Amino acid sequence: MAFEELLNDPVIQKYLHELVGPTGMPVAAAPPDGEVTDEELAEELGLELNDVRRALFILYENDLASYRRLRDEDSGWLTYLWTFEYENIPEKLEEEMYDLLDALEERRQYEADHEFYLCPEESLRFEFGEAMEFNFQCPSCGADLEAMNNDALVNAMNGRIEALREELNVDI
Repeated sequence: MAFEELLNDPVIQKYLHELVGPTGMPVAAAPPDGEVTDEELAEELGLELNDVRRALFILYENDLASYRRLRDEDSGWLTYLWTFEYENIPEKLEEEMYDLLDALEERRQYEADHEFYLCPEESLRFEFGEAMEFNFQCPSCGADLEAMNNDALVNAMNGRIEALREELNVDI
């Protein structure tokens, strides 16, 4: 898939925005063909050099960019030549979806296995053991803690888990 096709996908745009943030998005959204220096990118995009470098290193840490170093023979300065590797984005997104599925399944199990109590005043939530330690009174305001029904939360997680499994073609 070409860079242009990838960058037109709203899911990929959101993914890149989540990675590099609003200041780094111009860097992520403008991958040049071939190698480019951070200085060239900063000048071309009209951005601060530190913002460009921050975005490039975030992309690098997420396997979406690579670099090679060149040392100037006379000055000894290092120049970094960056290459964007957006062909990895679909695999990275799928990996994140599997991580999300695992985290949701773990959280759903935690919610299903524990009993919770809620402070009606402070909206603080306590596990049964914590609530018992506080004699079923909120340690912040002293209000009586009320048993909390988290079935709606567990059901919402079940729906999201099922949707993720379906999208990833994962059987139970």
